[in-house]
Amino acid sequence: MRSRELDPSASPLDYYGYELRRAREAAGLTLAQLGSAVFCTGSLIGQIETAARVPQRDFSERLDAALGTDGLFSRLVGLVLRNQLPSWFQPFAELEAKATSISTYQAQVVYGLLQTPRYARAVLDAGLTERLDEQVAARLERQRILTREQPPLVWVVLDEVVLHRPFGGREVMREQLMHLLSFQGSREVRVQVLPLGVGQHPATAGGFTVMRFDDHADITYSENYDSGFMTANSSIAKDCWHRYDHLQAAALSIEDSAELIARVREERYAEKPGPAGSPVA
Repeated sequence: MRSRELDPSASPLDYYGYELRRAREAAGLTLAQLGSAVFCTGSLIGQIETAARVPQRDFSERLDAALGTDGLFSRLVGLVLRNQLPSWFQPFAELEAKATSISTYQAQVVYGLLQTPRYARAVLDAGLTERLDEQVAARLERQRILTREQPPLVWVVLDEVVLHRPFGGREVMREQLMHLLSFQGSREVRVQVLPLGVGQHPATAGGFTVMRFDDHADITYSENYDSGFMTANSSIAKDCWHRYDHLQAAALSIEDSAELIARVREERYAEKPGPAGSPVA
C-alpha cells in the first residue's frame, strides 16, 4: 500500500515524518526492519512517517542511533512536541525556553516545569485535554531547560492549597511532593510555600509568571482556562515584580517550605497499611 505523501513544510510533525521516511529508505530498511531496530512495531513507524502519531524523545534518540543520523531526530522532536502545546500557549513556551530567570506564583497546581509525569497527566486529564499522551510529552519536554548547561534561575511560590489538592491520588501526590523536595539545595530551582494562614496577599486574582532575559524586556504572563496573556509592558512588569516581592516576603523560607512539604506528604499522603499489613496507595 502506498503511503500518503507529506508536505514537509506543513508542520514540524509532517517534516519529521518526511525526514524519517527519507532516512529509512536511504538505509534500505522496511518499516518492520526499522521497527525491530528501535524496539517498536513497523506499524508505529508507518504512523509516524505519515504524521498520524507523534514521536517521543526516547524513540527519536533510538532512531538516531539506528539510522546514524547524527542527532537529527533528537533535534526535530523538540519542535514537534512544542507544536503539540495549545496554540495560545506556544509563544510563552518559546520565551520560557530563552529566559534567564523565571519567577512564578501558582495558586492551583505545581508549576509545569516541576511536575512529575504522573502528576502532569492527572492535571491535564482533569482539564479534559485531548491527545493526552502528546500533551504530557510536550509538558515534560519543556522541563529540559532545567538540565541544559546554563539553566534559568527558577523561583516558585506555591500556595499551600496546591499541596493538599490530590491530583492523581495519594501515590501520585506522594511522588510529586518528593520531587519538590528533591530541589532542596539546588542553586537553580527554589521553592517556597505561601501558607494557608496568610490572609490578604497581592495575588488574589490568581497565578502569574515574570521572566527576565539577557536581551529582551521582562515578560509577564497569566492565563485563564483557554487563553494566556503575555506582555512586555514595563509598568505591568514593575507591578508584577512588586507583587512577587510581597508574596516571597509572606511565604515561608525555603527551608521551612521544605519542612511543610515533607509534613504534608507524610500526614496526608503516607502509605496506608492494607488488611495484611502491606502498604497500599
